[in-house]
This record gives sequence, C-alpha cells and structure tokens, in this order.
Amino acid sequence: MTIKSINPATGKIIKLYEPYSDHEIASVMTCAYQAFETWRRTDYVERKQLVHNLADVLKDTADSSAALMTAEMGKTIKSSHAELEKCIEYCRFTADNAEKFLADTLTQTEYKQAFTRPLPLGPILLVMPWNFPFWQVLRVAVAATLAGNTCILKHASNVSGCSLALASLFEQAGFPKGIFQSVLMSSKSVCALIGDKHIAAVSLTGSHAAGSAVASECGKHIKKCVLELGGSDPFIVMPSADIDAAIDAAIISRMRNNGQSCIAAKRLIVHTDIFDDFKSGFIDRMNRLKIGNPLNPDCEMGPLSSKRALSQVTNMLSHAKIQGAKLTKGTQSLPENGFYLHPSLLEDVDKNMDIYGQEIFAPVAMLFRVNSFDEAVSLANDTEFGLSSVLFSHDAREQQKAITHLDAGSTYINRYASSDIRLPFGGIKSSGFGREMAGEGLREFTNLKTIILAS
Repeated sequence: MTIKSINPATGKIIKLYEPYSDHEIASVMTCAYQAFETWRRTDYVERKQLVHNLADVLKDTADSSAALMTAEMGKTIKSSHAELEKCIEYCRFTADNAEKFLADTLTQTEYKQAFTRPLPLGPILLVMPWNFPFWQVLRVAVAATLAGNTCILKHASNVSGCSLALASLFEQAGFPKGIFQSVLMSSKSVCALIGDKHIAAVSLTGSHAAGSAVASECGKHIKKCVLELGGSDPFIVMPSADIDAAIDAAIISRMRNNGQSCIAAKRLIVHTDIFDDFKSGFIDRMNRLKIGNPLNPDCEMGPLSSKRALSQVTNMLSHAKIQGAKLTKGTQSLPENGFYLHPSLLEDVDKNMDIYGQEIFAPVAMLFRVNSFDEAVSLANDTEFGLSSVLFSHDAREQQKAITHLDAGSTYINRYASSDIRLPFGGIKSSGFGREMAGEGLREFTNLKTIILAS
C-alpha cells in the first residue's frame, strides 16, 4: 500500500512513497550485518569524527530539515529549529564523552585483573514516532553507532521524508554504507523484522500498544529492547511555589510541540490555596497562544499531526464531557483548513471517567485540586504511566519527598520536564524501560562482558 505524507496544516498530500519490497528489506538487513562486522572494529577516534561530521551536516542543512519536519508533522518552524539544535548539541556531547562512557570498569579482586567491558551487539532496529522526527531517532542512533552497532530505522509513515533525509545525512557525514539505513514499510511488518536473524536488539519510542507488541516479539526471540512509551505526567504546584513561573512552565510543557509530547505536563495538580489563581493565570496564558500556519515564525502552535489524531482526541473529549467533565476551550480562531484543535483545560475529571487513565496526546491539560502535598503525590502516582514528574515548591521537605516518592523515571523541581543530553532519560511502569542518552544510554545496546585474568 502506498505511503502518504500529508501536510497537517493544509490536509494536502506532500508526497507518495512506495514501501520497500521484501527483497529490498532483506538487502538492508544483510548490509547492516556486514557493515557491523567491520564497524565494530573501527577505531573510536574515527567513529567520534564521523559523529562530529554529522553535527556539521545537521547544522548546514538545518533550514531544509526544519521545513521538512514542519511540513510533515505540523510542529512550528521555531520548534523544528530548536529540535535540530538539540540534535547537534547531543551529537557533539556524546561523541566527546563516549570513550569515557564506554571505558572498562575495574573491580579489585584476588585475581590479577577483573573488569567489565561494554561491547556492541549488532544491527539495532529503531522503531520511531513522528512527534520529534529527528531528535527521537538521533538520540538512539548516535549512541548505538558510537558503541559500535549499526542501525536500521523504521520511522512513522507520516514522516517518511524525514526518515529518508536522516539516512542521507549519515551518508553526507561520511558514514560507511550500512551503518545507518532507513526502510519504508507498514507498522504491521515490524514484528517480522524483529524476528530476522540479523537484528540484535530493538529500540522503540511510541504508544503503550506498540511497546507491548514489540516487547512481546522481542521476548519471543530473546532479544533486548528499550521502550520509551507514553505518559500522563503530573505537574504539582504547591503554595510555596512562584505561581507565575509555574504557570509559564505549565503552558510550555503542556502546549509545546502542539501538545504532542510524551513528557508533557498532562495532569496539573494544584493545591487548593492557590488553585483559583493558577487556573485563571493558566487560562489567560492559554488564550494568548498564537495559533496558525506553523511556517510563520510568530506561530506558537500548529495543527495536530493528522486527521486521525484530531478525530481520536475530539472523540475522547466528547466522551469525557458526556461523563461529566468540564472543558474550557481557548478563545482563538482556528484556521479553516488543517487538523487544528483549540488548546483546552479539562476539569472535574474523576476515577469513574474513561479519560482519567488515558493519555491525551493534544494541547489539553487535565486540572485537579488537592488539599495537601500527600494527596498530590497520591494522585500523581495513580496512573499506569511513569515517565516524568514535576513539582513546583520551595519547601525543602516537599522537594525531598517528591524525589523519593513520585513514581516516575525523572522528577523536575521548579522547572518543566525536558530531557537533558547530559543525563539518562526513560520511564517506569507502562511508560517503558531502559534508558537513553548519557553513559547509561551508551551502554544499553552493548554486551557488558565480564573479564577475569587469573594470572
């Protein structure tokens, strides 16, 4: 079936792509494995230089890459450039630190020498989403290739142009053939790809359903996987917080990337003493967001990624209203064409409503009132997800309790959640397992080999 790339700001087709044939996919697999046999023995200095070359190419092609991202998935052009800047910074940081991250770890024993050494696994399959079409790929691919692996990218179909562009960028940077390749295929074919003898491990960023399917298939074939899945991240605000700063952070976190971010502040949990001030301030800031053509430099919010995404969220919100939730929509006028949705605030949500346990992948925040910090933490943890968490408070006791008791892969205090290239990133519970970035991310796709020299 032909793959369509559709501009979500206009609803018009950008380009049609033909999926790879079985023969083409088999050729990609063989090429990745053959390249691995050479790449695993390549000197680290060469790998480092190639990643720096990639950073240079990303910088030189930033305008065209940003325009492509904006056209294919609707993020604002400003956000696209910011994504590329983070990719460039990550390439340079990881290249400069990979040798340290991948160094032997010595242990003192009665033997002459004992240590562990992380060694590459082989071709890694990357199953990636559309919402950060360059960043999500590169934060895994750069680490995996620096560790000596090769990569095969199966990107989301609606960003097929980005998928092919990434493969071209690796080629322009001078990477040998087979180190990074892209395949165009349907999601239904991923499980067959996982079973291929050439694939050593899988990294997936995506939905809970996709993660469950991939993890099941990896388990069937005894292959490692790293999963970064959805979130319904809590954003707690307590009376000691700087309320204006908290409101600004909540707006950025919930509304950035047109509300389509796993790590967004999806549940705003606010203490009753400051609830009314926070709510009015949030709605005021929400109503001032500039919505329109994402190619406009002044635009702060574009469309949802697809007609399907808009339909799913609209149905979800309609059902929540039927069940008793209150929806406050932004007052902006929306463009006539494209898949646009008002930024919104959803209140009066309780446990009996379907939406209570769901992830809203759109610029819609759920708002909850609590009477104590302990109640806030209890509500924050009352979810199957566990990606990130946020606390706005200047109470040292509350800060320490949040660090220990919030069930999430990360906790951010007095700032919104956002991955940092210097630190590992990942979730717990239904938000996945494993870590990306930093030393932990470099070692995820390695064989941590134990070595003992007795004499």
